[in-house]
Amino acid sequence: MTIKRIKNENGPTLEYSDKSGLTILKKGDLYFKDHNRSGKLEKFEDWRLSPQIRAKDLAQRLSIKDIAGLMLFTAHLAIPSIGTRSQKYHGKSFEDSGSDASDLSDLEKEYFLKNKIKHTLITKISSPEVAAKWNNNVQELSESMPWAIPIVNSSDPRHGYKANTEFNEASGQGTSQWPESIGMAATFDPKLVREFGEIASAEYRAMGLTMILGPQVDLATEPRWMRFNGTFGESAKLTRDMGAAFIQGFQMSNNKDWGQQSVSTMAKHWPGGGVIEGGRDAHFAYGKYGVYPKKNMGYQLKSFEAVIDKHKKDFEQTAGIMPYYSVSYDFDIRKHENVGNAYSRYLITDLLRKKYGYDKIVCTDWCITNDEPTNVLDVLSGDQCWGVEDQYTVPERHLRLLMAGIDQFGGNKDPEPIIWAYHKMCKIMGKPWAVKRFQESAKRILLNMFQLGLFENPYVDPEKAGKIVGKQQFVEAGIKAQEKSIIMLKNKKEILPIKNKASLYIPKRRYPEQIGWYLSKISAHSDYPLDLKKASSFFDVVSNPLEADLALVKIKSPERAFIKYNGYDPKRVDENDNGYLPISLQYRPYLAKLGRKKSLAGDRRKGHTLNRTYNGKSTDTLNESDLDLIINTKKRMKDKPVIVSIDTANPFVLAEIEPYVDVILIDFGISDEVLFKVLTGEYEPSALLPFQMPKNMETVETQSEDTAFDMEPYIDEEGQTYDFGFGLNFSGVISDKRTKKYLKD
Repeated sequence: MTIKRIKNENGPTLEYSDKSGLTILKKGDLYFKDHNRSGKLEKFEDWRLSPQIRAKDLAQRLSIKDIAGLMLFTAHLAIPSIGTRSQKYHGKSFEDSGSDASDLSDLEKEYFLKNKIKHTLITKISSPEVAAKWNNNVQELSESMPWAIPIVNSSDPRHGYKANTEFNEASGQGTSQWPESIGMAATFDPKLVREFGEIASAEYRAMGLTMILGPQVDLATEPRWMRFNGTFGESAKLTRDMGAAFIQGFQMSNNKDWGQQSVSTMAKHWPGGGVIEGGRDAHFAYGKYGVYPKKNMGYQLKSFEAVIDKHKKDFEQTAGIMPYYSVSYDFDIRKHENVGNAYSRYLITDLLRKKYGYDKIVCTDWCITNDEPTNVLDVLSGDQCWGVEDQYTVPERHLRLLMAGIDQFGGNKDPEPIIWAYHKMCKIMGKPWAVKRFQESAKRILLNMFQLGLFENPYVDPEKAGKIVGKQQFVEAGIKAQEKSIIMLKNKKEILPIKNKASLYIPKRRYPEQIGWYLSKISAHSDYPLDLKKASSFFDVVSNPLEADLALVKIKSPERAFIKYNGYDPKRVDENDNGYLPISLQYRPYLAKLGRKKSLAGDRRKGHTLNRTYNGKSTDTLNESDLDLIINTKKRMKDKPVIVSIDTANPFVLAEIEPYVDVILIDFGISDEVLFKVLTGEYEPSALLPFQMPKNMETVETQSEDTAFDMEPYIDEEGQTYDFGFGLNFSGVISDKRTKKYLKD
């Protein structure tokens, strides 16, 4: 492929493939792409016009089949398609096909050529250069098709350390590395989040990625929620500012407006996914219900209000909104329907569209139109049609979603149900109404493409991708953010910073056996949780605790697995047991004495569970051995200091750990080197708790899923209260402009 370039004076540079068949129109001294090969300059081809005018013009020209393609997203794609995402290349596996890593698979070609899909979801990539080449191959193929509409390549977050979940699968693929969202929230610094957006968008665009499925502005008012670490915490005020900064950083190009450096955002999960009853998650049928025991629906919407504000500049409003899988129980005050959020006309049209005036893309979460899976633990099937499980066929669900106000179907790959829905809509509402409704969605989707500059130049330079992605300046910014995200909760007798080259003992950690996100078995093993070689640059690392001046124990906050520890165990289900279990935020086994005797929501269908109570049942966590490691290390160190560094996913009960340790540091994804530099004082902790640390599990049980700051915080032996906004530096308790601004809502 040869990419041709034509530069316009005081206008965009046009790029196109010499093999796509696209031609160029010249009007005076200006050049335009002839997308529909008409030989005439149409409005949608005229880059001098506004994106709004161009989008409206093209939307009115497209067929219903073309629009159906716009409404679809591919399934998760890996580049190349290997491993759990494997596909065929010329009828063979990638390894046997002789294909290049950047070649399109057979299924990908079908997505684009047959189904006319224009939106992808990219997960793992073999390198930034390969991603860039793959993008160019995709764009060339799409450019050869009628209308030459470019492809929007989207991605879940890619810049964290943790890549073990479906919604964070792409992390660590050559980009600069930053803390998880909850770690950035711990900085209480929106400017840092905006800088992250600016850097991440540069890395995205270099690889040909133009949409991020984020930010996650759900309020984390339920401390047990599985997706807690993807949020900015439980404060609506802090989340509002962080989410707004995230969107500005990603969407603003050259510090002024949309452009070639912009990456569109899709804020999620409307109207807030952090209220799932009992802390379960709506990826699974056993966690489908969001509840509002204190009727705090309005509080949950505050963070969304900041990113959909119609009074803000266009690039300051998120380009898309994604509703969650969950059924927001009793949220609908008009029809009182309890259906999945995307299916709710009240939530999408009445509230989001009409009340808030949001007229951009609304896209479902992934794969919510197929029948529910028979295996309740099977997230790979992606069949989370909650609330409408037995009411509709697959095509009828598409119609229901369109009538609710949805524009795009996340992860849906087949246009036929959409086309069926259109014909049914014509019979119900009349053809003019149906055509207008489809064109409204097309206009919103196309507007985003025009704003991103993709119609003029969808191509990227693979060589530049290798230089931009993960370049030193960006890596250093990520490291600085890691440093700023570390929270110090305890520093007894001012042990930190450690001076001189002290002798340090680092015990091995036991990694428990567990079932991973994709139901794969992860074997138990023991290993050092930190890089001893790097540690030796800072300390005299010793293997005998009797020879050490102090010990450093690296553990994780209480871990869960999908089976047994995540709120439901199908193996327990019988006539006397509903299978529901408590979710624990402590290391030792936990008995739920204060759990609700009657759940707030349940499935009224015959043969399903109406009362999802777990009261009186016990559960444990995967990594109780982490607490044992702390206690045993303290015994072996006798009276010498013990430091614990905790990789944290959720708030948890520190009462089990705190009496045995002298220093407590918590983080949300940092490098070993950053940790060592904090210990030795090269970096000073400055982060603050973006959530409350509970005193015990009893306060977790009695808090309300929809309410912030309603737990009793833990108080340590030094008399410090681990409440929202608490944190220490080397001088003591931090009190600055951040705490004055954000304590509390």
